[in-house]
Amino acid sequence: MTIQENTASPPASHAPEDETALERMSWAIRDCWTIVVQEFTHLIRQPSTFAWQLGMPVIMVLMFVYVFGSAMDVTGEGAGVGYVDFAMPGMFAMTMAFGFMNTAFEVTQNKEKGFMDRFRSMPMSSSAVVTGRGVADVIHASIDLLVIVALALVIGWRPEGSPAETLFALGLLLWLRLALIFVGIYLGLLIRNTEAAGNLFAVAFPLGFISSVFAPPDMMPGWLGAVAAWNPVSSTANAIRELFHTPGIEVFQTSYWIDGVPIAGAVAWPIVVMAVFLPLAVRQYRNLSK
Repeated sequence: MTIQENTASPPASHAPEDETALERMSWAIRDCWTIVVQEFTHLIRQPSTFAWQLGMPVIMVLMFVYVFGSAMDVTGEGAGVGYVDFAMPGMFAMTMAFGFMNTAFEVTQNKEKGFMDRFRSMPMSSSAVVTGRGVADVIHASIDLLVIVALALVIGWRPEGSPAETLFALGLLLWLRLALIFVGIYLGLLIRNTEAAGNLFAVAFPLGFISSVFAPPDMMPGWLGAVAAWNPVSSTANAIRELFHTPGIEVFQTSYWIDGVPIAGAVAWPIVVMAVFLPLAVRQYRNLSK
């Protein structure tokens, strides 16, 4: 029987229909973990992909902090003054945001190679591919975050908040990444091939650059500043600046209401994103063969 013939029928269940909710949850967790192991096994066998995904944030930090940062005056005290303290939290947030492109590309590649068809032909939870991808990417994002934080410490950035505030800030970064993972999964399932997935830079760049990552929104034209201020990436960047007690943070405050409640925004925006894209991703996966 061919893969196409298998996927035309709904996948079988692990157990009889009278299984309990706890048993179904147990199967879903096991299936999720199977996907996580499969993703990291694939990553280990292709270390160049892992190295590129780790290297990109490093290149971005060096380029924007040292090449462009020397010309940026965000404190009003002169070009380059205090820019590392301002930019590094923004770079953390942008690294987490840009990760959805990796998610979309990997999902599209798995679909192209027939992995999705194989998963659908197996007796496994229909949500496992989505949740497994999410867990794998959060683990991967944690590694990315550790690398870029270590680099920031090397170039002189220091968090001034308490250990609890620092951990909370890192948690908010992973919270944003988790939400955007489901955007990446949905887009990866929707896009036809990996060539089209490469065009997601056109989506990612406005998300990362039209924000408060590199400059306060008040330094932008009015309409563009409003878009930047209400960007979820801006809320996370501003929230972690507050939690890190960034020196001179009061200078970075803007006239936009959302900037006055950055931590609330950093918590709420990912919930909104997940509420929209998690069910869309699960539904798109279920509809792949229709």
